[in-house]
Amino acid sequence: MLTTESRDHLAGGDLVMRGAAYRQWLAGRTVAVVGLARSGIAAARLVARLGGRVLASDSAPLEAWSAEARALAREGHAIWAGGHPAAAFSGVDLVVVSPGVPFDLAALAPVRARGVEVIGELELAWRVMDSDVIAITGTNGKTTTTALTGEILRGQMRPVLVGGNIGNPLSAQALDCPPDELVVAEASSFQLEATVDFRPRVAAVLNLTPDHLDRHGTFERYVDAKARILANQTTADCVVLNADDAPTAALAGRTRARVVWFSRRRAFDHGVFVRDGWIVAKLNGHTEPLCPTADIPLRGQHNVENVLAAAACALWTGMGADAIRKGIVAFRGVPHRIERVLDGRGVTFYNDSKGTNVASTITALESFSEPVVLIAGGKAKGQDFAPLAAAARGRVRHVVLLGEDRDKVRAALAGLGIGIEEAASMEAAVRAAAAAARPGDVVLLSPGCASFDMFQNFEHRGEVFKAAVRALLQGGTR
Repeated sequence: MLTTESRDHLAGGDLVMRGAAYRQWLAGRTVAVVGLARSGIAAARLVARLGGRVLASDSAPLEAWSAEARALAREGHAIWAGGHPAAAFSGVDLVVVSPGVPFDLAALAPVRARGVEVIGELELAWRVMDSDVIAITGTNGKTTTTALTGEILRGQMRPVLVGGNIGNPLSAQALDCPPDELVVAEASSFQLEATVDFRPRVAAVLNLTPDHLDRHGTFERYVDAKARILANQTTADCVVLNADDAPTAALAGRTRARVVWFSRRRAFDHGVFVRDGWIVAKLNGHTEPLCPTADIPLRGQHNVENVLAAAACALWTGMGADAIRKGIVAFRGVPHRIERVLDGRGVTFYNDSKGTNVASTITALESFSEPVVLIAGGKAKGQDFAPLAAAARGRVRHVVLLGEDRDKVRAALAGLGIGIEEAASMEAAVRAAAAAARPGDVVLLSPGCASFDMFQNFEHRGEVFKAAVRALLQGGTR
C-alpha cells in the first residue's frame, strides 16, 4: 500500500511520485473508488486502464446508478451499492474519493487507521499525467475563467486541455495527455480538500464568499479547502489573486509562489488591472495594454475580473498581447452562466443556473440595468440569504420561488414590498415569471441555491429552464 511514510521513493530526490512512475505503481494495485458519479467513474476506468483492480462503492441503491456506473459491474469490477461496507476497502492499496463524497466520511476512518492513503480524483489524475497544470478556483466565476483561459491559450503552440470541475473529469483524459500539453483545470473546494501533492504551476483564486457550508461547516474551513490549491507550490510557480477581494488577497500570506495580482480598482507593480478603459499588464517592470474593456463580449463587471484573471494565467505561458486580445474577443461565455436564451414580447430570458450561491446571484443581478423578474430557490447549503435582499432592492420587480428551501429565500426577501410567489416546477416558474414580466424586463433564472433537491445538477436545471422558455415563447403564449 502507499502510505504517507512510503512516498519518498524516487531517485533524484523527488519526493512526489508522478507520471510514468506513478502509472507503473498503479499497475496491479487494488484501488477503492468511493462515489460513482462522473468523476468516480472516470477514476475507476483510469485505474483499470493502468492494470489496477477496482473496488467501487456508492451510497445510492443500484437502481439509481447511471448506466455508466452499472457498466463497471459488467466489466468485472467489484461494486457495492447502498453504502460503503468494510468489504469495499478490503486489501486496498489506495482509496480515491469522488468530489461529491465527504472527505471525512466515517467509512474511511478504518482505512486511514491502517495507513492507506486517501486522495481525490483530481489528485489521482494529476499524479498520472506529466503535463503542467493551470488550476483555477473561487466561489464564483471559475467555470467562465477556466473556459476563457483555455480559449486564449489555444492561440499558442502547445496543445491545451480544459477539464476538471468544468464537467470533464481530468481522470477521463489523463492517459491521453502528451507531456507538453498544458492543462487548464477548474478546481472545486470538494476536489481541493482531497489533494495531497497537487501542485499547479499556476494557481488562480478568483474570490471567496461563504458557500458549501453544509459540507465544510464554517467559512474558515471552506477557505482552507480552497487554499489547498497553493499548498504545494514553490517559488518557481505563480499564484494569481484578486486584490479586490479581502479573503482572497489574504492568501498571499499562505503561499511561497510569486503573486500576480489582478484588480478592477487599482494598479500594481506586478499584476493585471484596468486603467483608462484598458486591461493592462505590468510584469517585471514592463507595462503592456492587452485589450480595451469595451471589447469584452461578456456582460457584467464580474466578467471583467474573469478576463483579468484569465489574462494573468495566459501571460505565464509567454503569450503576447495580440493573441490574448484575440482570445478574449472570440469568447462567448459558457452555458448556464448569464446565458441569453430567447426574447419574447419585449422580455429577455437569461439562464444563470450556475448561480448556486447567494454571491453568484447578487453578481448576476448587478449585471442588469433592466428590471428583473427573478426565479430562485433550491437547496440552500446553509447560506444566509439576507445579503440577497440588499442586492434585489430596486432591481427585482417580482420573484418566483421553487425548491426545498424556498421559504428561506422568501423570508429574506419579504420586506422588499415586491411580488413573491411559489411554483411547483420549473415549467410553472417560467410561466409565472413570464406573466409577471413587462416589456423591457429580464426574466432571470439565478437560483442562489444548489440544484440537487429537484434536478440532477445545475446543468440539468438550466436545460429544463431553457426548454420551458422555448416551449412558452415558441408556442406563442405568455
